[in-house]
Amino acid sequence: AGKTTTIRSIIGFPPPRAGKIVFNERDITRVSSDRIARTGIGLVPQGRRIFPDLTVHENLTLAARMLRKNSDGWDLERLYKEMPRLREREHHRGNQLSGGEQQMVAIGRALMSNPELLLMDEPTEGLAPLMVREIARLLVELKQKRQSILLVEQSLPLALEVADRIYVMSKGRIVFDGTPQALFENEDVKKQYLGL
Repeated sequence: AGKTTTIRSIIGFPPPRAGKIVFNERDITRVSSDRIARTGIGLVPQGRRIFPDLTVHENLTLAARMLRKNSDGWDLERLYKEMPRLREREHHRGNQLSGGEQQMVAIGRALMSNPELLLMDEPTEGLAPLMVREIARLLVELKQKRQSILLVEQSLPLALEVADRIYVMSKGRIVFDGTPQALFENEDVKKQYLGL
């Protein structure tokens, strides 16, 4: 459909073949991915992609950005408070974690960069229902704290729960753009593109 390609293009690997990507009024279309990350974009990639030989602590602090004084950003203490399981597993290597724990590390690593925009590519893919609920809880909390998120998600119930705006893509084109309520009420789009 083009969802992952969109996420990958925004973060700069690879850059888009056509068009332009603007973030905070700055053209980042041809900027390297490391510089894009420094502009305030964090990534939770599809497939988790944590470092298997590094500990949870090392994976989390790898992308950490210093907080300004009196900032309400993410640091290890806040992250461990929100995700206590990660504190318990702090000294375990990435390859010793369950899929759900690895996903929490991937989300935590992105949050530790204190992003203005968080890109999340299929964060619940392949996870047990209990872990999906935990990630949904975290997404709702991030939304309440006004964290900007571009979420690529195939779980319609989760997307409807956390999104302010929904885009449905088919073959690289946006075929629906609207509120969760508008999508819920649009039987044609649900039937044709979502199989509902």
